[in-house]
Amino acid sequence: MPKKMVAAAVVALALAAAGAAAASAVTHQGFRSQAASLSANGLTLHTTKLGKVMATSSGMTLYLFKADKGTKSACYGKCATFWPPLLASKKPAAGTGVKSSLIGLTMRKNGTHQVTYGGHPLYRFKLDKKPGQTNGQRQDFFGGLWYAVNSGGKAITKAPPPAGTTTGTTYTTTSPY
Repeated sequence: MPKKMVAAAVVALALAAAGAAAASAVTHQGFRSQAASLSANGLTLHTTKLGKVMATSSGMTLYLFKADKGTKSACYGKCATFWPPLLASKKPAAGTGVKSSLIGLTMRKNGTHQVTYGGHPLYRFKLDKKPGQTNGQRQDFFGGLWYAVNSGGKAITKAPPPAGTTTGTTYTTTSPY
């Protein structure tokens, strides 16, 4: 087998193993289903490795789910265990840089109200444990991709930089294969 094919197979296998490990971490954490409630302080922008993203007032990153249909959530059951919907009883306040006109509410199947931004229902990710973390970025779970949300209500589609690198620095690697 040519060396390039072997190298490509090794890389593909490593990426598959990393994806399986991430899925296993999400699936086997034993999280109980619990929606994220919004504090009275509302929505804000928080600086992360992806740039400025929508966040709760405590700095926890908010995501949109590409499988949602307009303002209607497609994330229920086990999905909502790992991606808790952001719930509120009334339209939240807009923090600095957040456009009040893009904030809304949509009713979930159980009658609770989920916060929307730019027409997208908002979610937290259970593996984001600290403000500014973006562990849910570009995850492909429960039938769709998950993305952090920018101030315009759009998905931030870029990948976060690799761990241990700084934003704006480009690294080049070479392989003898």
